[in-house]
Amino acid sequence: MKYINTTAYQHGDELKIGVLLVNLGTPDAPTKQALRTYLKEFLSDPRVVEPTFPRWIWWLILNGVILNIRPKRSAAAYASIWDEVGKGSPLMAISQQQQQAVNACLQRNNTQVVTELAMRYGNPSIKSGLAKLKAQNVDRLLVLPLYPQYSASTTASIFDAVSAELQTWRLIPEVRFINHYHDHTGYIDALAHSVKNHWQVHGQPDQLLMSFHGVPKRYLLNGDPYHCECHKTGRLLAAKLGLNQGQYQVTFQSIFGREEWLKPYTMDTLKALPKQGHKHVQVICPGFAADCLETLEEIAVENKGYFVDAGGQTFSYIPALNTEPDHINFLSNLITQHSQTWLQNNQTSGPLTKELFNQMN
Repeated sequence: MKYINTTAYQHGDELKIGVLLVNLGTPDAPTKQALRTYLKEFLSDPRVVEPTFPRWIWWLILNGVILNIRPKRSAAAYASIWDEVGKGSPLMAISQQQQQAVNACLQRNNTQVVTELAMRYGNPSIKSGLAKLKAQNVDRLLVLPLYPQYSASTTASIFDAVSAELQTWRLIPEVRFINHYHDHTGYIDALAHSVKNHWQVHGQPDQLLMSFHGVPKRYLLNGDPYHCECHKTGRLLAAKLGLNQGQYQVTFQSIFGREEWLKPYTMDTLKALPKQGHKHVQVICPGFAADCLETLEEIAVENKGYFVDAGGQTFSYIPALNTEPDHINFLSNLITQHSQTWLQNNQTSGPLTKELFNQMN
């Protein structure tokens, strides 16, 4: 193997701690061709799709059927939300703001720490994110997947990609990997704060749905902890909000294919709630660190339609934590906790205020 030898390090240079923030990804444009490229990379990942039949059969299905049908439909969905936050892909724009805000938080107390953003699929790639950190003389690397709940189909896939890229490096940094934060107090507090703020404007609903991205039920049976971590997040958030079991539900969205996925399905639940007497429903998606297609279009538009068509009266989506100061402070302190022994001054990052965030934008 030919190893990459592009380090900018010179003897005597200050070595730094690099933090790679990673989210799922987004197509480069809301077009059929861009979606085809993005979906091919995404659905070719063996962590994402674990077929019960030979892999070559899945290759034929993906390239012969799915990639000839799904890109056009997905492009239309992306087009409907593309400039919703004013800068193209919402996930990309929000993720970039998150990285900038976290970086500012961390560097106020320790200039040793540098951060970069990467996407598991699409751009900026994990390879490019790691290369940027390498160029800044990083000899310690902390990887933070922006998935609160661990799943092999998401978190482990990021680990695979990071590991594969580091195999091409001659000098490997010391590496730490955060694989979940589903029950961290700071994360639960930030979620609860966002819900309470929403209630101040929209009132408290008859039913609060906590909708998480679905995975095949088979993954749970094979040992994936995702289902359990989603329910723990839901239970902790409900307790923080003072809700009883009849006031909230944990559901699963984004079902794909014919096999059984984790239940109950968000779509079916919303269709049934009006008949059960629930006319005012709110949905929060605690598995998404940033708003994206699955929240802004699938939940706030498509699933709202199911609820209203079934007789529901009032529906609202509670935005993801995005760049809320509570969220940025939590992520910054989570990074600090996991890199504590690397830091020279052993101090946590200073809190991000709304004033500081506004100055950066």
